[in-house]
Amino acid sequence: MFERRVFSRTVAAAAIAGVAGLAPAKAEDSVKVGLILPMTGGQASTGKQIENAIKLYMQQKGDTVAGKKIEIILKDDAAIPDKTKTAAQELIVNDKVNFIAGFGVTPAALAAAPLATQAKIPEVVMAAGTSIITERSPYIVRTSFTLAQSSTIIGDWAVKNGIKKVATLTSDYAPGNDALNFFKQNFTAGGGEVVEEVKTPLQNPDFAPFLQRMKDAKPDAIFVFVPAGQGGNFMKQYAERGLDKAGIKVIGPGDVTDDDLLNNMGDAVLGTVTAHLYSAAHPSQMNKDFVAAYKKAFGNRPGFMAVSGYDGIHLIYEALKKTNGDTDGTKLVEAMKGQKWESPRGPISIDPETRDIVQNIYIRKVEKVDGELYNVEFATFEAVKDLGKTKK
Repeated sequence: MFERRVFSRTVAAAAIAGVAGLAPAKAEDSVKVGLILPMTGGQASTGKQIENAIKLYMQQKGDTVAGKKIEIILKDDAAIPDKTKTAAQELIVNDKVNFIAGFGVTPAALAAAPLATQAKIPEVVMAAGTSIITERSPYIVRTSFTLAQSSTIIGDWAVKNGIKKVATLTSDYAPGNDALNFFKQNFTAGGGEVVEEVKTPLQNPDFAPFLQRMKDAKPDAIFVFVPAGQGGNFMKQYAERGLDKAGIKVIGPGDVTDDDLLNNMGDAVLGTVTAHLYSAAHPSQMNKDFVAAYKKAFGNRPGFMAVSGYDGIHLIYEALKKTNGDTDGTKLVEAMKGQKWESPRGPISIDPETRDIVQNIYIRKVEKVDGELYNVEFATFEAVKDLGKTKK
């Protein structure tokens, strides 16, 4: 049911010409979804979560929708944009896919955007979180998040809860810049002060020297954004440098305490407060069922990337239902606009104007529940749009 073709590092680098004007062939009996994810490298946990969640959804809902059999073709881009572009070209030209989906990091999503426009097929972004992404093609629709949604909210929360001085540590690429800028905007507007600001490399970062600078600055807290998959390494080095013992708390968007890795981070992470779209501890019955099914199938708990993939394939199914199986890309994107449904994360919708996700953002605190570490939600901000667009 779930076909997997891993994109080899040995694929020839020559670009495949002729994407423009080549709409995918409309096979009568199947719909092909080209899934481009980082299955290797530093963002591999992102790829695995999304792949697993799509497998789970298709096991639960079946692999046929609107009379069409859904075929998934997976390619590994290792979060390297040149590989993303080549993978997207191959999927569109050779495999004649009807959708491209996935995209573990922003540069990957942006690399594919012109190809989605030229081929007139939907690009469903299930991971990347920079605000600008949906503006780069009228065929991009997002089911993940934007950093503006969570970073503004944690900025407001921090300044209202006695945090006056913050040091910031963010990954040096577009989502890190979004996280930093939107946090600072709200935190400083409320009277907070940023006393130290460092940016770390996206690939294989060593946080230790930066953390020493953080410690020396003696802030009340560190605002952290690192992409999904890097939080475990960050928290390990945070504890090794003794920042937890110095009373310097961690705050930020929820990527740093991703449920996928949280349980292995140790007690140093206790008390970390983040703003995010999803927690495995979200108390709805739908989420309890989702977590139980995911654990049973894959042996670990789902994180926010898993739920973004689960909702991404749901959106594809619902769009096909609405078009009665018509795979015209323009009709599919129109069918996605304004869709609303209950997700394991809570109620979500696709903004018909921006094609971006509207969702609740939860303030959570890491606590021990039945001997395991969880992000326990204690406040909810409902129906948050992408503030990166609404504030323009």
